[in-house]
Amino acid sequence: MSPFEQIPPASSAAETIAAIATPPGPGGIGIVRISGPLSLALFRKIFKPRHKKSPQVYESHRMYYGWIIDPANSSPIDEVLAVFMQAPNTYTREDVVEIQCHGSYLVLQEILSIITTYGARLAEPGEFTKRAFLNGRLDLTQAEAVLELIEARTDVVRSMAVGQLQGRLYESISAIQERLVAMRAIIEVAIDFPEDETDILDSAALQKQLRVGVEEPLAALIARADEAKIFREGISAVILGRPNVGKSSLLNTLLEEDRALVTHIPGTTRDTIEECINIKGMPVHIVDTAGIRHTSETVEEMGIQRARAKLAAADLVLFVLDATELLTEEDQALYSSIKQHSKKQKVLLILNKIDIAPGAHPDQYRIGLGNEELVAVSAKFHTNIPELKERIFSLITGPKKGTGWDPGTAAVPNVRHKDALKKGLKACLRVKKGLKANISPDLLAIDIQSALEHLGDIVGETTTEDVLDMIFERFCIGK
Repeated sequence: MSPFEQIPPASSAAETIAAIATPPGPGGIGIVRISGPLSLALFRKIFKPRHKKSPQVYESHRMYYGWIIDPANSSPIDEVLAVFMQAPNTYTREDVVEIQCHGSYLVLQEILSIITTYGARLAEPGEFTKRAFLNGRLDLTQAEAVLELIEARTDVVRSMAVGQLQGRLYESISAIQERLVAMRAIIEVAIDFPEDETDILDSAALQKQLRVGVEEPLAALIARADEAKIFREGISAVILGRPNVGKSSLLNTLLEEDRALVTHIPGTTRDTIEECINIKGMPVHIVDTAGIRHTSETVEEMGIQRARAKLAAADLVLFVLDATELLTEEDQALYSSIKQHSKKQKVLLILNKIDIAPGAHPDQYRIGLGNEELVAVSAKFHTNIPELKERIFSLITGPKKGTGWDPGTAAVPNVRHKDALKKGLKACLRVKKGLKANISPDLLAIDIQSALEHLGDIVGETTTEDVLDMIFERFCIGK
């Protein structure tokens, strides 16, 4: 009887899963990953070592060279390197096999098809990481960090993800939980010995412990989550202005590539062009728009309508002016329409073409447009572009935001964490209010338990299955 036949079928044991772990498209190397109790048996079934004498035992975490074959007819599929990793020292804490083959879609699909034919099933999105979480290798914040690291577009986000993967957020939450548990223990003693409640519950001391050890750390994490959101999600910036003021030239300069067509003919840009740049770790989604003016040309008018739609969703307007001309009524009307649309929308004036109008005075433009911040640039010769990027960053983050914590060393919550932190803080404030009012210890214990549950939701101790599904379905298949 073969080793494969000695293992019970997947239906009577934990399921074995398999997936392609490398991105779609041809490449030098492709990886197929298997995890679960049938991993080693499947490996033996489909792998033929290069040396004729097959090893009796595959050593864990050792790379083997050979061929993947189809067991049905022993035909070779591809020449590979493969490794068996024995539980619990694996990513999922289950037996794992990884096969490194050539990065051909056909080869990868054929190997995956053979694996699923002989006992594994296709993995769901994020199922390998979900198993790592369920098996205790990662807490939920670390599991989320895996996805954030994969999707990171800037070094700041990568640093935040690495810190979270190393457990910094978990450690911060765990420390707060320990303080709450200690307070709950005191309150529970007061519940058990009501005759000594006054001596046991030192209201002033407990309030101070709550403020210093719980409220202030929670508030700091919430504030950090607000700042980090800018770096995680980025902002939307729309380049707006009259035709032929240099909007497309500015986009090309910021991107450092010729992305948009540039001509002297007004109305060249007929549609929106969207790209992303990195400004000091902040992703900025820049949208170049058609010059807004009255026109009877149908295609250009459609582009102008799209420009107005993008304006409605923008966080920042880069309002481009022409330094070779004085401020026009058209400029003023366009600025007024921006301010009427949203008083909260940030506007940065950009006086372009200073290379051919060196005498242009920025204040002449600022005074006519609400004294907004202004940067004078030459998109053609890249003059003052670093200053422009610095002004964009400071306008969005503020002069102090983004500098009060180190993304490489700080615990940085995301939006889901922030919601749970706010609920936990509210519960703590109820405890504080109850201590001041000398309410029953039973009620204090209920609010402390509520705070603990909200914090437990962050690290995965009390998280519902629906939330887990929502988190892991965002992952790619194979991770």
